[in-house]
Amino acid sequence: MFDKIKLIFTDPDLRKKIIFVLLALALFRAGAAIPIPGVDQERLAAFFGGNQFFGLLNVFSGGALDNLSIMMLGVGPYITASIIMQLLTMIFPQLKEMYQEEGEAGRQKFNQYSRMVTVPLAVLQGFGLLTLLSRQGVLGDLSLFEHVTNIIIVTAGSILLMWIGELISEYGIGNGVSILIFAGIIAGVPQALGQTIFASDIYQLPIILGFALAAVLTVAAVVIITEGQRPVPVSYARRVRGSRIYGGTSTYLPLRVNQAGVIPIIFALSILLFPQMIVSFIAGINNDIIRTISTTLLNFFNNPWVYAVLYFVLVFLFTYFYTAVTFDPDAISSNLQKSGAFIPGIRPGRPTSEFLYKILNRITLIGASFLGIIAVLPLAMRAITGLVTLTIGGTALLIVVSVVLETIKQIEAQMVMRSYD
Repeated sequence: MFDKIKLIFTDPDLRKKIIFVLLALALFRAGAAIPIPGVDQERLAAFFGGNQFFGLLNVFSGGALDNLSIMMLGVGPYITASIIMQLLTMIFPQLKEMYQEEGEAGRQKFNQYSRMVTVPLAVLQGFGLLTLLSRQGVLGDLSLFEHVTNIIIVTAGSILLMWIGELISEYGIGNGVSILIFAGIIAGVPQALGQTIFASDIYQLPIILGFALAAVLTVAAVVIITEGQRPVPVSYARRVRGSRIYGGTSTYLPLRVNQAGVIPIIFALSILLFPQMIVSFIAGINNDIIRTISTTLLNFFNNPWVYAVLYFVLVFLFTYFYTAVTFDPDAISSNLQKSGAFIPGIRPGRPTSEFLYKILNRITLIGASFLGIIAVLPLAMRAITGLVTLTIGGTALLIVVSVVLETIKQIEAQMVMRSYD
């Protein structure tokens, strides 16, 4: 391990990539500390203290939301745009062909469309969030010009974060958007731990130790599920060309238990934001019927049991959806047949596709159930321990552990390339 760490800092190219990532994260944290004009800090703290959903959303924005910084939207609009584009691939065959069959050029064009959709979504989310906070008295009595200026500022901050994330993916190590979310979660951990330590008494020590043990077990479970694979044996037919023999070898096709990674949880969080934001915005309309309906809907969404059920269901469904989008059994079967490969005991073509689909459904059921349980684990920990500051729990651990594992794999891949050189 120490030899690998030494190699990381002695290899010029690898060191340059890591330094680039650190500088990008420093820029992100600096932007997260700069508030927009006209913020009433006392009312802002009271608002976030009494709102569970926005408190959780603040964790994933890297602490950029609780002080209404210029990067308060985080990468949320870009993630939402990616969700919309992924959904559109199920409706428009041209988009699906572009994303899955046109190779790297098609994916770059697809990502460009996602960036274009991000801009109006950032404006819409910024307008809705700032309007909601203004009606809560968090923002002062701003003029129309000042309100529009704030919307432009937070939109620009979100677009800047999207650009930083893509620069990290291109010139650094790991997935840029995931690393930004990871940095946001890590940035909120010291404050949460400090609040827990100073707000707790000696009688709550067993609860805190029990939470620490649960965190360790959750990390172990996340690693096992994330690294879990179902190997499907694949054999290559022996072919004779002239005096040479090709093929005749056996390998396996690894199907991951958690094929979707942390994307379903990120998608679910983004989807859950919209109903509450829209209902909160409608609640300010001067109409008794609309106000009554919006208040009823807000109470419905803020119910912990309703929130937990919706969260679990969305994570479960998005796991299947994202797996279906990123892994196409028909394409895998076709590629195996073209390369002269087959699964022993399964006929090439349609039977192979059905076999892969059946296996994928079974292992995705395990992965989706695990992700759903991890997603609602914070609410269970809140109910059991009564410690509000430690309820980032499972979701945060899942993202942190997954991002760390993926980044370590990419670093090891870079080191293997250096070893071959």
